[in-house]
Amino acid sequence: MTCRAVITGVGHYLPERVVTNSEFEARLDTTDEWIRTRSGIERRHFAAENETTSDLATHAARAALADAGRAPDDIDAIVLATSTPDLTFPSAATMVQSALGMTRGFAFDVQAVCAGFVYALANANALIVSGQASRVLVLGAETFSRIMDWSDRSTCVLFGDGAGAVVLEAQEGQGTSDDRGILSTDLHSDGRYRDLLYVDGGVSTRNTGHLRMQGNQVFRHAVEKLAATAEAALDKAGLSSSDVDWVVPHQANIRIIKGTAKKMGLSMNNVVVTVQDHGNTSAASIPLALSVGRARGQIKPGDLLVSEAIGGGLAWGAVVLRW
Repeated sequence: MTCRAVITGVGHYLPERVVTNSEFEARLDTTDEWIRTRSGIERRHFAAENETTSDLATHAARAALADAGRAPDDIDAIVLATSTPDLTFPSAATMVQSALGMTRGFAFDVQAVCAGFVYALANANALIVSGQASRVLVLGAETFSRIMDWSDRSTCVLFGDGAGAVVLEAQEGQGTSDDRGILSTDLHSDGRYRDLLYVDGGVSTRNTGHLRMQGNQVFRHAVEKLAATAEAALDKAGLSSSDVDWVVPHQANIRIIKGTAKKMGLSMNNVVVTVQDHGNTSAASIPLALSVGRARGQIKPGDLLVSEAIGGGLAWGAVVLRW
């Protein structure tokens, strides 16, 4: 028998405020058509002034726990992917732990920007397979609206806030690709490309900073690296693109999503797309898409999923799992 980390619950949370493309037209040299054409984004959500990343994550966590039929103290660990934590420390994960009333286990953050949720899933999977945890709450949550340069039309129109969560539980499998749960992971990073996507400030620079991106260069790297990591993860699981029921990608840009699907030889009919409604929510985008895709009736028990993401670092990776 083989231990597998199986998703038993999923949930998400979006802030109440919805920001349409037209809101940017009044203060930027941009149009709704320009934004839609280049990104596929029609609207996004922004957190309220008093809402923090851990607040968003806590809402998503409660939804996932309810979906799994679990109480907070059933959970052994929380792994939260974010690049926009409430504070420098402690981790946002421990804040969620406290807000849930969870009095046992451990919690920590993972920072791999838009690839954060893939990294978090890989870490949670390792905790379960190694026997260090039986149930792990895995979160992606961001308030990217806090780090936008509102004069930069090439970036500020692309991002939104939100959170998504899954409950992973240890279950026995047969050790084949027919098992439910995470079947393989594939992670990469290359710090030589740091300047393509970064925030120009931080604690040790004593400057909060704003997000900076060389969009054309990021696009060039994204399609190639996302398709390659997805195919590598599938190969590790003894599978191929033809076995995939759904690609649930990082929701950054519709052109990247389409380009990656084409490179993998897959139809867009096999891709869960939410970028039009949420924008790029960084580490939150994949769990948001998982939750929405399941709610739409797209993702069903037994379906084979591959999720891939790339973010600042550059950091990228993929996860193959059976729902």
